[in-house]
Amino acid sequence: MNKDVLKEKESIVKEVNDLVSASGATVVCEYRGLTVKEISDLKKVLKEKEAKASVYKNSLVARATEANAKEFDQYLSGPNLFVFCKDATDGSLKALAKFSRLNEAFKIKGGIIDGKVVDDKYVTTLANLPSREGLLSMLLSVLQAPMRNLAYSLSQVASKK
Repeated sequence: MNKDVLKEKESIVKEVNDLVSASGATVVCEYRGLTVKEISDLKKVLKEKEAKASVYKNSLVARATEANAKEFDQYLSGPNLFVFCKDATDGSLKALAKFSRLNEAFKIKGGIIDGKVVDDKYVTTLANLPSREGLLSMLLSVLQAPMRNLAYSLSQVASKK
């Protein structure tokens, strides 16, 4: 094998390994049947969420992830788009799930989230959860409810007297 080709493959393996290590979520998606414009639109949305979407050879990704997760290999067949998200809660999984709903040809296959290999159902479930801000809002309303009820009860007692 040509030394230049070998060095190029080694650099790609290192790049993918670094991306997987730095990412809170790595998702594998099948993009067969999508147009270049549709993929570009998806990449643009993901870039806004600070996520990176790239196509790599499956064999190089398998080599880069073998130290992290050997079960990950089951998702490495066919043409795949690899999405590297800074965090599983940054909105990029929501964007992937929405894009998947709008485009039948795009399928989420699975991924690695926080070092754990997960299937497509897990990724979709996680994507459908409310955002961090939404969850904090729900928590605050639950925490406020007893005080609100107490204030209402006291105002009713005071109004009767």
